[in-house]
Amino acid sequence: MSVDTVSHAAQTPDDPQPFRELGLKEDEYARIREILGRRPTDAELAMYSVMWSEHCSYKSSKVHLKYFGETTTDEMRSSMLAGIGENAGVVDIGDGWAVTFKVESHNHPSYVEPYQGAATGVGGIVRDIMAMGARPIAVMDQLRFGAADAPDTRRVVDGVVRGVGGYGNSLGLPNVGGETVFDASYAGNPLVNALCAGVLRVEDLQLAFASGAGNKIILFGARTGLDGIGGVSVLASETFDDTGESGPNRKKLPAVQVGDPFTEKVLIECCLELYHAGLVVGIQDLGGAGLSCATSELASAGDGGMSIQLETVPMRAEGMTPAEVLSSESQERMCAVVTPENVDAFLAVCRKWDVLATVIGEVTDGEHLEITWHGETVVDVPPRTVAHEGPVYQRPVERPEWQDEVVSSSSTTLDRPSSDDELRSTLLTMLASPALCSRKFITEQYDRYVRGNTVLAENADSGVIRIDESTGRGIALATDASGRYTYLDPYRGAQLALAEAYRNVVVAGATPKAVTNCLNFGSPEDPAVMWQFSEAVKGLADGCAQLGIPVCGGNVSFYNQTGSTPILPTPVVGVLGVIDDVHRRIPTGFGTEPGETLILMGDTKDELDGSIWAQVTHDHLGGVPPEVDLERERLLGAILTAASRDGLISAAHDLSEGGLIQTVVESALAGETGCRIILPEGADPFVWLFSESAGRVLVAVPRTEETRFCAMLTAREMPWTRIGVVDQGSDSVEVQDHFSVPLTELRTVHEATLPALFG
Repeated sequence: MSVDTVSHAAQTPDDPQPFRELGLKEDEYARIREILGRRPTDAELAMYSVMWSEHCSYKSSKVHLKYFGETTTDEMRSSMLAGIGENAGVVDIGDGWAVTFKVESHNHPSYVEPYQGAATGVGGIVRDIMAMGARPIAVMDQLRFGAADAPDTRRVVDGVVRGVGGYGNSLGLPNVGGETVFDASYAGNPLVNALCAGVLRVEDLQLAFASGAGNKIILFGARTGLDGIGGVSVLASETFDDTGESGPNRKKLPAVQVGDPFTEKVLIECCLELYHAGLVVGIQDLGGAGLSCATSELASAGDGGMSIQLETVPMRAEGMTPAEVLSSESQERMCAVVTPENVDAFLAVCRKWDVLATVIGEVTDGEHLEITWHGETVVDVPPRTVAHEGPVYQRPVERPEWQDEVVSSSSTTLDRPSSDDELRSTLLTMLASPALCSRKFITEQYDRYVRGNTVLAENADSGVIRIDESTGRGIALATDASGRYTYLDPYRGAQLALAEAYRNVVVAGATPKAVTNCLNFGSPEDPAVMWQFSEAVKGLADGCAQLGIPVCGGNVSFYNQTGSTPILPTPVVGVLGVIDDVHRRIPTGFGTEPGETLILMGDTKDELDGSIWAQVTHDHLGGVPPEVDLERERLLGAILTAASRDGLISAAHDLSEGGLIQTVVESALAGETGCRIILPEGADPFVWLFSESAGRVLVAVPRTEETRFCAMLTAREMPWTRIGVVDQGSDSVEVQDHFSVPLTELRTVHEATLPALFG
């Protein structure tokens, strides 16, 4: 709807409900009236509706998210420069350098209009990083789509992938990793989670606050239009109707923002010059909720009030109302607080970069946010009531009755391959499945190496980026999630996602430092969904406490469901690691040293509940996820870091979906060399090849270092198995005494699926 249809006369709870069309409940509207002591104006109603939306206010999740703070120790906080509540977390990584990173969702817009939904998701998270004073250096994405062969999946995949690539590539930011998952639960509700990381000197940190009476408020960047109105309230904070697979909910299309990466590219450079010149007191990007968010949050975090003359906002549409200007989510805009003596210099920098900049108001010594429109007051509110004191709901939390039935449905009842031919056939079936096939068709649409600082991205568990050419210091980033495991056990599923992201960072030779997250769930009004959410939060918080790394920011995305059917609960976990010299990063591919020995670190158990094998071969989801041992994950990290520094290993790849054989095939294909796997005597070949037991890493060890490396494993009480050898003269992956598959066949099977579906 157009927010200017709200009229003063229609704003009583007894009337047919413009406030409800804006996403507000009746009691919320009554509370707004109580705060103001009167009926809100159209503009005030629009501000409260977007800022009190689920997307902006976290009103259903706040009571659970506080557990992150309760489990974070002072030691864990010691390297954090900014944490939860800021635009993005910032971590001190030494030598005067800091890194900021965050992941956010743009799920509903990416279904309604896939290209712009995904593109503006990238643009929005990049501006969060810019707002911390950093130069963005890399992006990643976590994508979830419906079944790969479903009729509407092609439309969504095509638009989302082009949107992610089109915006990120145009910004000149390397896309260094992520994940793409296909599952029927995401039909009609894809997940598009975008991560961005930036780098800054510690002293350049910027924060979002407006202080100093008389300081000016400057809006700079793109003009304000009608796109994105209602994006965080009407679109992102309610479920989709169940109205079919192809193009439903088109009435929501105006709520999707339209992005321009070239405008954002110059905005990045403009911001960095403004920061370096010391011209900014406080800064906020304009993303969800637009000017409503920027003005209320800056004023709320400051030491006074704020006065805005709204008609001075540069607009690209005629006849916009105050409510529309405040609610617009037009992209590529920033809002800065600047001292009067620096205004001319600030505007001069903007002119240099051809960035439109306008003084739209100033900080006052009062306590209210006052906004006028051609001399008439349209907003007069206490800013904290808009930005930080919205409703807080204690939603009903109830473990669903069906959970016991799901857990009792173990994969041990399923038929397992027994003959060697069946084992070989199972490998090829899984390798070709949309669950495990190559993502090259998608990732090759992204630029991984632009700017020349990407050290590891292709065929890698994590992306590694150089940040200091003089010392070789760099960072590693990984994101992971498993909706299947979280569905079976939300607490353990969240910890398994954390463990895998942690492990993906350490196999590159980096030391994990901090965590970000994006928690994607169904409707918070469903007690079963809130049980999943609360358990996942506890699992993630407890896991971070055990690993000793803090959660420094994140995002909650609720209402991810169509009709009454929610998505699989999907907590995406991102881990940031630091590596002191990127030249010692560990690759994934075999064959960098002649005659390498393959060592499997960790324990292999009969753990196939929730596995890809169960999904692909039996369409089964039930049982109990693999055990998670976070102390083992810490030990793996310590060993791999030491081995990397001492040159004891030449390649490493973590074991996760698909088990040992999937890891072996991926490393053999990455290194373009064959290998021979030798299973332990008496081992069940199916379990050893396909189990998804956690806490395992496959490493290639040069012959000259095998004795020393294995002695270290034994001394540190890390279970290990000599599992095979790399044979650079071989052109196949052989499981001795069972089967062999040529590399050419493996590559063809692995890479043909997505082009056949979406090419």
